Amino acid sequence: MTVKQYLLGLDVGSSSVKASLVEVESGKCVATAFYPESEAPIISHQPGWAEQDPEMWWTHAKLSMARIMNESGVKGSDIKAIGISYQMHGLVCVDKDLKVLRPSIIWCDSRAVPYGQKAFEALGSEQCLSHLLNSPGNFTAAKLAWVKENEPDLYQHIYRVMLPGDYVAMRLSGEPRTTVSGLSEGMFWDFKEDHVAQFLLDYYGIDASLLSEQVPTFGLQGEVTAEAAAETGLAVGTPITYRAGDQPNNALSLNVFNPGEIASTAGTSGVVYGVLGNVNYDPKSRVNTFAHVNHSHLQTRLGVLLCINGTGILNAWIRRNVAPEGISYVEMNHLAETVPVGSEGVSIIPFGNGAERVLENRETGCSVHGINFNTHSKAHLVRAAQEGIVFSFCYGMEVMREMGMDIRKIHAGRANMFLSDIFRNTLANVSGATIELYDTDGSVGAAKGAGIGASIYRDHDEAFATLEKLQVIEPGNDRDTYLSAYARWKERLNQIIN
Repeated sequence: MTVKQYLLGLDVGSSSVKASLVEVESGKCVATAFYPESEAPIISHQPGWAEQDPEMWWTHAKLSMARIMNESGVKGSDIKAIGISYQMHGLVCVDKDLKVLRPSIIWCDSRAVPYGQKAFEALGSEQCLSHLLNSPGNFTAAKLAWVKENEPDLYQHIYRVMLPGDYVAMRLSGEPRTTVSGLSEGMFWDFKEDHVAQFLLDYYGIDASLLSEQVPTFGLQGEVTAEAAAETGLAVGTPITYRAGDQPNNALSLNVFNPGEIASTAGTSGVVYGVLGNVNYDPKSRVNTFAHVNHSHLQTRLGVLLCINGTGILNAWIRRNVAPEGISYVEMNHLAETVPVGSEGVSIIPFGNGAERVLENRETGCSVHGINFNTHSKAHLVRAAQEGIVFSFCYGMEVMREMGMDIRKIHAGRANMFLSDIFRNTLANVSGATIELYDTDGSVGAAKGAGIGASIYRDHDEAFATLEKLQVIEPGNDRDTYLSAYARWKERLNQIIN
């Protein structure tokens, strides 16, 4: 009897750590679990700060792995490779004994914004954008600069810095390592020189020796140690063969690898992530550009990331504060469907979750426009919120098109706001793109990425041959109605900006 082989994927988020087991031959997920079931805590000692204990991620990863192995009956020896997806832009600092020196400063912490802005002004936009493809912004390098200035005694004890996924990989393998994709998301990579961004490190006074050793995104990155095997039930020597930030990994999960292909998510925040085949950047730095999972010095593959902060969080706010009490999201969608496209003149600007990069870091707040007390109801506000979120996506996609991206097809998982007909149809009609919805998630994608990295799958087409397409949404015959509503929304946004 043939013994089945499996791939393990871990998705290290700020809310939970999810683990999935994928059976190699069928490509199907046989078990999945996440921990904790309620959201993991975020430490916020001051406004704008957000930290998490990396040891918590490791604990949650172990509990999730234990659950899927117990439920499936899969043994550690049956798992042939491990892939890791993780929350991007976090900073983890360890000492020479690989012990964590301070809580991780995670992606949504904004304390380092002034450090990135000062570097951008001092080094110049041309230098930063042509080499980093971004402003230094609030990314990992700027966060490390904050630690250097504000916690100098602790800084002296740093042996290696890493990203959240690098930390979990280190707990498995005992080795602090990272990838070019990871270095690029931290603003540590120089695309023009094709090596570590020494000019930015020099500006901050950071020694390059603090950066972890580089390993390929796909390939042997480390092996499970005896200590980690004892803690997890995995077999000693199991290879870690893939890691990537959550947005590049989400694109991988949707089989988005080539120029012009787009992946999107619409959870608490919203993301449109497209692949470019040439080195380019937005001169106003309204979108971020990083190395995609299949980027190399031989093949340019860049991920252009548009992030909208006020996405599902606005929809949730509408549910709590506007919609009839006790209503479900499904019922909210039905309520919104009672109102015609364009919400009969109501527009909602959805940027109420802080500064938005697509608005050049302006903080406009959320605002409602066009209400007529004699005409409009809760249903109008519910629909206008969803439309406003989609319009913000399309506004950012205009920037991506300016960079040369031809957006014709959007891949997404059927989850979160993509469950709404209004959301999907508005996005298809305003963008003019076909939307394809798939059954996948980040941990399953990470498992399949591990299969590619371990050469169990020949390439990404073989790895994702079983990816199930659930639904296709095409632009309709009434695009003009949607485009008219978008034009009105954009006019109101421009009035605020200007």
